[in-house]
Amino acid sequence: MGYFLGLILVLAALWLGLSGIYTPLILTLGTISILISLVLASRLETLDREGAPYARTLNLFAYWGWLVVEIFKANWPVIKACVSANLDINPALVKVKTRCESDLAKTVFANSITLTPGTVTVEVEGDKLLVHALFEESATPESFAEMDERSWKAADGSRQVAT
Repeated sequence: MGYFLGLILVLAALWLGLSGIYTPLILTLGTISILISLVLASRLETLDREGAPYARTLNLFAYWGWLVVEIFKANWPVIKACVSANLDINPALVKVKTRCESDLAKTVFANSITLTPGTVTVEVEGDKLLVHALFEESATPESFAEMDERSWKAADGSRQVAT
């Protein structure tokens, strides 16, 4: 029920924020759209912890703040390689094992790698990611350990395991 109410609040805030028009007709259409979305989400059984990650919002925002700093730090080697006279790169493919359990956490981790300049997640299979990197010396599985740990804490860390 909490996921259902959370989805109502998020959809209503999104509708009101994006429309910017508060006439009765627009508010009625917004309410109808939200109800249709809720019925579809309920029928598709997507109202779960991953489909409505509202409890982890603060953790995810903190993670994104850290990620932005890492993206800026990773820009410098890529910029240097691009503007140098000789293209000084040494591409490599590396398999990275992740601690992430849920699809959401794996997606956050894989997208974080791809957002970081010089690296691209090529494939996700089980608990392993195949990553292409421009610089072999910085593409060790250990170099992704902090990002893996932080993405796990942001998306899966507060998960209560039912026994």
